[in-house]
Amino acid sequence: MINADDNEHHRPLGLSLMAGLYLFFFLLTASTFGNPFPLMGTILVGAWAKTAVFLDSLTCLYLFLGILKRQALTWYLLLSYNLFEILNTIFNVRIISIAELEKVIGSPINRNGLMVNNIAAALAILLLSQFIYRHKRYFSNRTKFLF
Repeated sequence: MINADDNEHHRPLGLSLMAGLYLFFFLLTASTFGNPFPLMGTILVGAWAKTAVFLDSLTCLYLFLGILKRQALTWYLLLSYNLFEILNTIFNVRIISIAELEKVIGSPINRNGLMVNNIAAALAILLLSQFIYRHKRYFSNRTKFLF
């Protein structure tokens, strides 16, 4: 028999999967340290790119831990971060030229593949945001700090 108190602390499957996704985002972002970083229509290189990757990695780590702790503040941060990522993708696709990308990367880029990948990523983040928005009740921990 399941005790009502045990069920109250049970993490829903959706939150567990989302926590895993943001852990993956953290690892993916951290693995790009030292590479150029596209940000709002510009390509950052060197120390600026490293700083942007570091801050993005910290944000993803905070979101991961906030999801695990079911922190209410994390709900707002998740939606804000996802909105920022969608806007960043739109700006980058519209402003950064293929020639500029090829120059930074040093190899040819398939224009159609780039567009499809960016649109698919933005759509996936939009759908994830819809899930987050509809499940605000999962973020029931009202403490201000993670630790």
